[in-house]
Amino acid sequence: MTSNQASPQPRPQPWAPSPTTTPTRAGISWPLVAGLASMALLWPLTGLTGIGGTGAPRALGIVALTAVVWIGVVGFGRVPRPVLTLTMTGLASGVVILLVSTLIGGVGPGGEGAAAWTAVPALAMDAGWGALAGVVALGVQKARGGAR
Repeated sequence: MTSNQASPQPRPQPWAPSPTTTPTRAGISWPLVAGLASMALLWPLTGLTGIGGTGAPRALGIVALTAVVWIGVVGFGRVPRPVLTLTMTGLASGVVILLVSTLIGGVGPGGEGAAAWTAVPALAMDAGWGALAGVVALGVQKARGGAR
């Protein structure tokens, strides 16, 4: 081979993905899911401390605060796959609520007098609320110029 000729390019192997054509899909940040799901502990903590009063005002305050934090963190953060992330967060939050109410008792799934079958619809509803928050967070990301 002379110096005027270019060296032959190596042929790509069919099993080796090309770094420029393979789309990269970021996974779910499980520490973020766990951190956001830990907000489910606000219910028993406010009940034990008496913060927020009782009944509907306390419940609505906790739900509103949780929604604002979830949507704010995921919507304004650079969190990939916001709908799936918050769906998993809602499911994890439901598991936390179920475990706490089973361990320490009280009203709710797993609490006093609750039938075991109520856990499945409760978890489905928590995942649904998470998915709804994820759709709103996705809208926030798109309004800000998209997730990066």
